[in-house]
Amino acid sequence: MLSYAEILNLKRWNTPTIYNGWEQVTRLERTQGRFNRETITDFMPQMGIMAGTAVTVVVQPSNPENQRNNTNAQYEYMKYLASVPGPKIVMVKDLDNPNIGSFWGEINANLHKVLGCVGTVTDGAIRDTDEMTNAGMHALARRMCVGHAYSTPVKWGCEVEVFGTTVRPGDFIHADKHGFFAIDEEDCEHLLDAVRFMDENECNNLLKLSRDAAGMDLDKFVEEYAVQVEKFKADAKNYFGNLLGR
Repeated sequence: MLSYAEILNLKRWNTPTIYNGWEQVTRLERTQGRFNRETITDFMPQMGIMAGTAVTVVVQPSNPENQRNNTNAQYEYMKYLASVPGPKIVMVKDLDNPNIGSFWGEINANLHKVLGCVGTVTDGAIRDTDEMTNAGMHALARRMCVGHAYSTPVKWGCEVEVFGTTVRPGDFIHADKHGFFAIDEEDCEHLLDAVRFMDENECNNLLKLSRDAAGMDLDKFVEEYAVQVEKFKADAKNYFGNLLGR
């Protein structure tokens, strides 16, 4: 599991840059990354990047029986949240389609903040976006809505599917206006080193040439760019060969 310091360091880069590092250390195909496959909206893009450990919950706001049949659900769910070290991101599976009510609002945002949560990804709706922002609860969601209906936890601490992607409790979640990325523990081992290296490698090779190209003959630029691409690949191959022993 990533340390708190490592999570804070990984917040220095946007989510696409995290992907660039991940694809160097994972044994999966780059198309198999667990990022959202469906359209998602960041309703607080001014809050920047959120990163933390996944906690999961399933809700069904349209069904009043969930509240009637388990009056202790909210408190048991809160105990689950309290048992997981922060920072935490709440991954919410909403069983309703279309979405009838919001699990999120001013009250739940403040409650979750006390319990160490910094944000949420929900394939349902949210409301009270200004109040959620004031509470420090960053939200990526499908849409906004007016009411909360019967928004009570149905089950929690389980695998969920949100926006076409499977998320498991304990996954590392990195998210921003581009979407979210869920990464398992194995791929987190060298993730920070990989992200840092790939960012520096781009700056030292491809980006430096492009930004220094003012006045350069275009044919010369194309030739030099091809050289830098090969250097970029070679530097990455050498670094990750040594890091991963592959």
